[in-house]
Amino acid sequence: MLTNQISPTPEQLAQLQTYPKNTPVTMLNILKFKAKTETGETGQEAYARYFKNARPFVAKSGAKLIWKGHVHTSLIGNLNKQPHLAFLVEYPSVDHFFAMVSNPDYQKIATDRNLALEYGGLIACQTAQ
Repeated sequence: MLTNQISPTPEQLAQLQTYPKNTPVTMLNILKFKAKTETGETGQEAYARYFKNARPFVAKSGAKLIWKGHVHTSLIGNLNKQPHLAFLVEYPSVDHFFAMVSNPDYQKIATDRNLALEYGGLIACQTAQ
């Protein structure tokens, strides 16, 4: 079930630090937007602004968008709480990801991500051999 978690906990960040060094990491993003934000716009509008403004940071990190799609139906799961959007971004390494998200300029635009989301799942995946 989706919860209201938007940001990682210290324990989750510590766990990600154990990811194998110099190994590509694919981030699975599973997002549910707020119907309305505190600013009166939709969560989808605020996230679209974040996504546009995040592109230069993603590119600078050496990452690439692999796939992006709108959720049509949760075949297994709660239809009333299903996410709206899912996408995959591959980073050259977890260090590239951490460098991006710790950039103070990135952190300024990331406020729109927090504003937009009811739920912001981010799952670090390693390619299976």
